[in-house]
Amino acid sequence: MTAWAIAAGNGDDHAMALFVRATQTDVWRLCSYLGSHGAADDLTQETYLRAFRSLSSFAARSSATTWLLSIARRVCADHVRSRRRTWRLNHHDSANGLDRADTLSGDFTTYAALRDLVDHLEPDRKAAFVLTQMLGASYAEAAEVCRCPVGTIRSRIARAREDLVAAVDVDTRLDIPTRRRIRSSNSA
Repeated sequence: MTAWAIAAGNGDDHAMALFVRATQTDVWRLCSYLGSHGAADDLTQETYLRAFRSLSSFAARSSATTWLLSIARRVCADHVRSRRRTWRLNHHDSANGLDRADTLSGDFTTYAALRDLVDHLEPDRKAAFVLTQMLGASYAEAAEVCRCPVGTIRSRIARAREDLVAAVDVDTRLDIPTRRRIRSSNSA
């Protein structure tokens, strides 16, 4: 993928298309979790727009995927900051327009409940968790994307897992099989 990024930076449209196809799913998933699910398409598009503007200066000091996910992370951070500003101005219940109790009340699937738990992680922990546990990035790649040491990534992931287990233990609305799955995945 790095070779495609370099070729795309030199004006190769075919390499650009290959690069986008190869990375689009991971970029969208990261944007969905760090930004918001509803805005993931727009955030993905903004990520590629920013990346295309700077492809000619891409020096391949890291892999193209790591470089692109770093851009996506910044796009999502900008989006979250913008949503918080809008929230403060409009006095909504939360950045999502719902408070946590409203989000968890009702009949949700396991995916929706788990998604809600991940969405409520502290932003740095959420980024580290999503990159490594959901997108499959290595700890070193996640550290590069988050611009912090690998040890910090490890501790953020450990704390994110603890937060998720604690949230499941506190929230009695999740079913018992879901609790077991979360605990068993955190033991590994």
